[in-house]
Amino acid sequence: MKYFYLLFLLLSLALLPACEELFEYHPNQIILNEDERDLTARNLARLQTQQPGDTLHLLVMGDTQRFYDAANAFVDKANTFPYIDFVIHQGDISDFGMSQEFRWVHDIMKGLKWPYLTVVGNHDLLANGRKVYQQMYGDFNYTFDYGHTRFVFIDTNSLEYNYNGKVPDIDWLSSQLMHQNGDNWEQAIAVSHIPPYDNDFDTALERAFHNTLKDSERVQLSLHGHIHSFRADFRYDSTLLYLATSTVKQREFTYLRVWEGGYDYKRIAY
Repeated sequence: MKYFYLLFLLLSLALLPACEELFEYHPNQIILNEDERDLTARNLARLQTQQPGDTLHLLVMGDTQRFYDAANAFVDKANTFPYIDFVIHQGDISDFGMSQEFRWVHDIMKGLKWPYLTVVGNHDLLANGRKVYQQMYGDFNYTFDYGHTRFVFIDTNSLEYNYNGKVPDIDWLSSQLMHQNGDNWEQAIAVSHIPPYDNDFDTALERAFHNTLKDSERVQLSLHGHIHSFRADFRYDSTLLYLATSTVKQREFTYLRVWEGGYDYKRIAY
């Protein structure tokens, strides 16, 4: 009998290299292929090869979590549009922060005809999700310019930091909205997962967040996910619209057009 167990052990060890891509040995283990790393930088590089027009055409979606069939259906619908500059994923890529969840969603999203950019969601910070997101996508806070518009992606998941007064990073946000000599962008759009009026947002920073966007005099629109429903309102005054896009579970996304000095949006069901 001992020879049988010894043979079984040897066969198991021999098969391990061939099976290492099939499963995670531990839920917090990070297993990524090379083409699954630094996706934000890869998609930004792809974006910079495009020539933006006077009007930008964007699709905004998010909260994919475990809704893989709905995410697949989104990609199918998105690809019916004749042209989109890029797609924004509003966070909660994963549900439990496991690398395999991120990989499953990326495997779906890479079917898009256009680049996609993500902002980190609260579920993406669970378990080992912080490390997974950083390795797979990149920084939680980042900025890029595309045509006449600067896009500021910022982590607003205050609860996941125990409301420590540092998330969102208001100083960083303010610095990214300062127009420098030589800059080509004329306006900015803020992108984050949790809207400032939500309970998961640090109430001590709620007004500071809004005032920073408003006082820049360059932001008319702030994009969000998290609440799993569509909501568009001028929450604090008439100068800045907070636009929340529903989860893909509801089979809905936002088609957004942006031009210098203005924008419009449409809810799209699929």
